[in-house]
Amino acid sequence: MDKQLYGRVGTVGQTYQQAALDVGLRQHMLRVYNFMMLGLVVTGLVAYFVSTDHQLMMTLFATPLKWVVMLAPFAFILVLSFGIQRLSAGTAQLVFWGFCATMGLSMATIFVVFKGPSIAQVFFITSGMFAATSLWGYTTKRDLSGFGSFLFMGLIGIVIAGFVNVFVGSSALQFAISVIGVLVFTGLTAYDTQNIKEMYAESAGVEANHKLALMGALSLYLNFINLFMMLLQLFGDRE
Repeated sequence: MDKQLYGRVGTVGQTYQQAALDVGLRQHMLRVYNFMMLGLVVTGLVAYFVSTDHQLMMTLFATPLKWVVMLAPFAFILVLSFGIQRLSAGTAQLVFWGFCATMGLSMATIFVVFKGPSIAQVFFITSGMFAATSLWGYTTKRDLSGFGSFLFMGLIGIVIAGFVNVFVGSSALQFAISVIGVLVFTGLTAYDTQNIKEMYAESAGVEANHKLALMGALSLYLNFINLFMMLLQLFGDRE
């Protein structure tokens, strides 16, 4: 009887711990998605309002300042990637918003190159694809870690091909980059979502999990933006 009683108490305790972990995980993932979505809002607003100011656009993109605008987001990514452990959660969050704002500056040209309704249409297509893929990555029981190296190689290939195409200017190469990019960033969305889920640890503490949520939001944000840009290249109507 005592063993049965202890067994039941142990089972109840394990069930309670699992339930608490599930609640904490859901709150953590909600924080990740909230950071990501707010980051997209910041990027979109900055990009739109900058694009409406002709003089500012000329200053940013018709002068050597364009290189600062293009490279600034990478600086923020490096700060977050290599300095997150030394930053407080509040400072890391400010750096994240700064990154999203500079991304908005660099993306302002899409409102000049593509028609507004087309941008909105592709954005909603991207949102649907991202939501479905991220949900699958969160709920699937399949281990996606084996795809990480393959997706990373695909990402490197896209970067190299994109750099080459800056000088070649081939529409066929750009089409191939966009098609492969859609596949790679769709896969990365599922992979990163599962990775964010598995990295969560309730025992890590509020500060650590807050920074972990920011880094998770950053990875999903980058997947969304790149997926959006690839789809825009494929289906966007140009001005």
